[in-house]
Amino acid sequence: MGVMSRMAAGTALLVGLAVSNVQAQSLPKLVEFYFDEDAAAKPIHAVPPEQADAVDQLMKLRERGRKGVEATAQLASIAYGEGRDELGARLYQEALAAVAENSVQARSLRWNQGWDLYRRGDAEGALGLWLKAGENTRGNPSWMPPTLALVLWKLDRKDEAVGWFAAAVRTEPEQWSDTNRFAQLLPTWKDAERSQLAEVQQSWAANPPAWP
Repeated sequence: MGVMSRMAAGTALLVGLAVSNVQAQSLPKLVEFYFDEDAAAKPIHAVPPEQADAVDQLMKLRERGRKGVEATAQLASIAYGEGRDELGARLYQEALAAVAENSVQARSLRWNQGWDLYRRGDAEGALGLWLKAGENTRGNPSWMPPTLALVLWKLDRKDEAVGWFAAAVRTEPEQWSDTNRFAQLLPTWKDAERSQLAEVQQSWAANPPAWP
């Protein structure tokens, strides 16, 4: 894509975010219930993603200083989707530099970049960002149990994955005890991601862990 190519020209190689060795990183302590909505946990779209000239419009928003953080984040996600990981990382870093460290916007940027990394095959990087996005929240965000269950299963930390999925079931047993409502509950997830979470659900159903 021409505009994205021009943005990438001259971009220095990045070492990447400091999310290495995530496998050894400890998880937050599980709590019994996760009822709370989190304003940070939603895709960032400054323009409709299906818009044919979305990249051009996002570039114009950046140039005009309107919705700069949102436009930059959406361009970063597009870059990751095109396999331009270094450009995507640089744009997310640029967006993060423009917001307060512990703000809802910062957590939203990390939540979104986590999904971009996960879909690029970097489950460890995604886990690190999702753990960071889950810090400094008020209450216990409802997105955490299924999302952490997904990424932990991918990382072959299966007992931990089942433990987090069990938290989703404890919170809303009618929603998570089977897979019938996954498409409704997880509308922004890809089919493969819902299928992987179904594997976690099956493991949970075979031997539900006790609480606490």
